[in-house]
Amino acid sequence: MTKKRTSLFGLLLKLSLILIALVLLPIVLFKWVPLPTTAFMLQSEVKPVEYTWVPAKNIAKFAGQAVISAEDQKFYTHNGFDIEAMEKAYAHNKKSKRKRGASTISQQTAKNLFLWSGGGYFRKGIEAGVTVLIENIWGKQRILEVYLNVAEFGPGLYGVEAASQKYFHKSAAQLTPTEAARLAAVLPNPKRWKVNSPGAYVQKRVRWIVGQMGYGSRGTPSEEPEPPSTGPESGGQLNDIDAPLSTEAPIVTTEPEAPIEAEPSGAPMPVPVPVAPEAGTAPAPEAATP
Repeated sequence: MTKKRTSLFGLLLKLSLILIALVLLPIVLFKWVPLPTTAFMLQSEVKPVEYTWVPAKNIAKFAGQAVISAEDQKFYTHNGFDIEAMEKAYAHNKKSKRKRGASTISQQTAKNLFLWSGGGYFRKGIEAGVTVLIENIWGKQRILEVYLNVAEFGPGLYGVEAASQKYFHKSAAQLTPTEAARLAAVLPNPKRWKVNSPGAYVQKRVRWIVGQMGYGSRGTPSEEPEPPSTGPESGGQLNDIDAPLSTEAPIVTTEPEAPIEAEPSGAPMPVPVPVAPEAGTAPAPEAATP
């Protein structure tokens, strides 16, 4: 019996060391080194993927503001997990066909780097462990920098630099608030929603994100209408000639719910949205670090 216990202990020790080598060491390394690839990129159905790493200094501040506004507004105050959002998502999903997630930016980063898509307690358990590690080893600013570089913004399109070049023909450093919001608007499902040909829901979501960033838009309602639960929605292009920002204009305060069915692309449907402030206009508020 003693020999069996010793043998089992030795096996567990070896497995622990292997796990540390496979997960902990790369996390420590990637605190400073740009990531060459991720698990999600390796699993991508689109080959080759489009991916260009850029440091945080070469990414417009609006990109970080947009993804935090869209995906994780408690990013700078939680420890990697938003318990309140989890409870709300659980209660919502029990009674609605429109499923709502509660993963933080930290959790999404952990998943994108090392894991695979889908659910299951086993994957969620590993994700939670990696989330704790990157929260404690990397810190918030590095997590946000990595997330902006590895998030998927379209099929096979990874990172804010590649997305900015593809959709707006400019570097990530030159993104305006509206362009950043357009990228962030598709993050829940970049294979289903389109940056360059958005359906009605994505257009509503862009307005909501811009409002959360601190910008008002002309004619924006204070509360979003419910999207149709079934049936197709026409896709279109966001108008390049946008309305100027107005501090008196109402902003969207309620996040729109996603439609159950996919939004197909369609004929252009110009929709005015706010653009970057001109000289003399107050910038969006900076996210405060703890």
